[in-house]
Amino acid sequence: MISVGIVGSAGYVAGELIRSLVHHPKVKVDFLFSHSSPDVDVSMIHQDMLNADLLFTQELNHNVDIVFLCLGHGNSKKFLTKHRFSETTRIIDLGNDFRLKDDASFNGMDFVYGLVEWNKRSIKETQYIANPGCFATAIQLALLPLAKEGLLTNDVHINAITGSTGAGQSLSSTSHFSWRNNNISMYKEFKHQHLGEIGETLLATQSGFDHELNFLPVRGDFSRGIFASAYMKCKLEEKALIQLFEGYYQSAEFTHVFNGNVHLKQVVNTNNCALQIQKVEGKILITSVIDNLLKGAAGQAIQNMNIMFDLPENTGLAFKANYF
Repeated sequence: MISVGIVGSAGYVAGELIRSLVHHPKVKVDFLFSHSSPDVDVSMIHQDMLNADLLFTQELNHNVDIVFLCLGHGNSKKFLTKHRFSETTRIIDLGNDFRLKDDASFNGMDFVYGLVEWNKRSIKETQYIANPGCFATAIQLALLPLAKEGLLTNDVHINAITGSTGAGQSLSSTSHFSWRNNNISMYKEFKHQHLGEIGETLLATQSGFDHELNFLPVRGDFSRGIFASAYMKCKLEEKALIQLFEGYYQSAEFTHVFNGNVHLKQVVNTNNCALQIQKVEGKILITSVIDNLLKGAAGQAIQNMNIMFDLPENTGLAFKANYF
């Protein structure tokens, strides 16, 4: 059994990790580290986990097999400066501290970017993973097949709407129910922090890529999921484009090219990404839908863990979508 510790256990993403890992057939949850809720039953924070029989703690086991860091962005480096784990402990960071090349090496640890559909071989061989961002996951899965064939030859336009859980559990003026309900708004127009990791991946895939990624993120009035659309000019016809995407993802466990209109109910509560490819008036339109808390965070982290420990990728991730 793989012994697991989770640091920062009270947030939305940590909740998804705990829910998934307590049912993972190859995992034993060793500790749930939380500064804010020591000695509190997990069901007091994640209230659906009535029979989990787990407590939050401020005690660390430095010799667990793997640690998941679910801390606020910028806090993983601070935590790992204060706390060192054993030489064999693997670490998966779900924040943005180590995703970019300039940040990937820290205190003798070299973090690998954990986008499975792009970096599986490196993930299998590494000890430290920087889990991709949720928007970054949906958008990269929409663009990577084109980049691999050198087809990103002009500016890319992206619009993506995310659920309220993408903002984290702490209250803010734009996550309060009275503001968010029956409302949408843009934020961080053209300058979202996930653009950096997207750009680095595309450049590593398509040498010389230097076009604009025009990204408009949108807050949605629903709780979870990302619906992302990317479009650009492209000379290939729709049939060839669909074949290109199907070929790229033919061995992908969780990313699927769908023949029809994609929507959030296909993927919410799963680790799947559904892609739709269309050609309209000389432009390719790729729609990518994921659950921001699973494929965009906790589910992808478990997928990475499975690969690191030489388990089938789908171990512990056989979830059913809440279609109705």
